[in-house]
Amino acid sequence: MESGSNFAGRPPLTPAYGSEAPSAYLPPQYPAPEPERTPEPDAPPEPDPRPLWKRAGGALVALAVVIFSYGAKLKGLLLLLPKLKLFTTSASGLVSVAAYALIFTWKFAIGLVLLLFVHEMGHVLQLRREGIKASAPLFIPFLGAVVGMKELPKDAAAEARVGLAGPILGSIGCLVPLGLWAVTGEELFQALAYTGFFLNLFNLAPVLPLDGGRAMAALSPWIGIVGFAGIIVLAFVFPNPILLLIILLGGFETHRRFKARKSEESKRYNEVRPRTRLVVAAVFIGLAALLIVGMDLTYFARDLGDA
Repeated sequence: MESGSNFAGRPPLTPAYGSEAPSAYLPPQYPAPEPERTPEPDAPPEPDPRPLWKRAGGALVALAVVIFSYGAKLKGLLLLLPKLKLFTTSASGLVSVAAYALIFTWKFAIGLVLLLFVHEMGHVLQLRREGIKASAPLFIPFLGAVVGMKELPKDAAAEARVGLAGPILGSIGCLVPLGLWAVTGEELFQALAYTGFFLNLFNLAPVLPLDGGRAMAALSPWIGIVGFAGIIVLAFVFPNPILLLIILLGGFETHRRFKARKSEESKRYNEVRPRTRLVVAAVFIGLAALLIVGMDLTYFARDLGDA
């Protein structure tokens, strides 16, 4: 070894991995976090494309299937219900509200049941004025409501007064949503007024068991025959379960009355003074005209399910 030698002339040591730090020692490169996304609101359900009468008809058919399938059990239940006081006016009204709310909005369903109640109370009040005991209205979903009578009216004139009393008071009841619509501009009240006018006008159809059929009995039994033929034609043009049910019920009653028209009892029943016939006809025609005007003023082009 030479004296005075050192390590100054040797090249400096280089790191094994070069002048840069190995990639293994770099901090891991994570992907940048994605920004939080605000969840989009749920899209509103698509409206049922089926026409209104088909939706109501489908529910009516389903109800009929249940009745036929469990007829015996339902019969026993119906016999028990009066004792339990379950099917009162208020209870059946709540059931109808729930049923109509499946097709319409619940607000419209409540308004519709109230309009039906006012209509039926017209029958109840007139029956009691005629001295006939009558039950409170019983609501039947998709069919309206019925009033039970302890006995039949004494003649065709009394039957006509009872028949017309429902549409008269029902039409007056329609003035409430009509006024509310005029004040607030809410389409809900417009739809209720229009529907009320329509239902009262429909009930004036001169065919049994509708109110118009009972009113026309004071004029001539032949009007009921003509009205029954008309409802059959209407059912062919606009087929739906409601018209078929009217044909079924009205057919039996129309046939019974026409068959018994020559009996002494029927002749006495149909004896109506000319003045009474004139008043019944005037009220019938005038009320029908006013209801048509009301429908024209409140025409509602939108689907009632949006009301």
